[in-house]
Amino acid sequence: MTAVKTFVNVTNVERAIQDIAGWLGRVALIVAPPLLRLALAVPFFKSGLTKWDGFLSLSPAAVFLFEDEFKLHIFGQAYEFPLPTAVAFLDGVAEIVLPVLLVIGLATRFSALGLLIMTGVIQLVVPEGWANFHLPWAALAVATIALGPGTLSLDHLIDMRRRPRIAQGGT
Repeated sequence: MTAVKTFVNVTNVERAIQDIAGWLGRVALIVAPPLLRLALAVPFFKSGLTKWDGFLSLSPAAVFLFEDEFKLHIFGQAYEFPLPTAVAFLDGVAEIVLPVLLVIGLATRFSALGLLIMTGVIQLVVPEGWANFHLPWAALAVATIALGPGTLSLDHLIDMRRRPRIAQGGT
């Protein structure tokens, strides 16, 4: 009789553990995407803030960095940025717009892809930063692309509002 009671208790414990693990998985699928989006957005947004002296007024320091300091390190050679003022402007815009889009969860996968590409360029500029910065940023971007925006996002809200029209034969 004791063996039967022990078996029932073990089965109950196993079932409880499976229930808890399932609940944790469901909660993580809700919480993980916005946390990934925020973690990826913060360093880029902070960097973007340093590029501007006002609305669409690029700081001279940002232009200086792309003209004189930043070099693309490719195959052991250092190359100048082409059109450094234009690149500085595009970088400054991207470092503000893409993180904002990520945080609100709009165009999430494309925003994460943009920051992944920027991370690749940053890797070419600062090759020694791969372990501490670039690898985690790339991992966050790839995870965001893989998981998508999650339920706590504008992308999800838009998709939910769009679905009933598609089901009814609309576009």
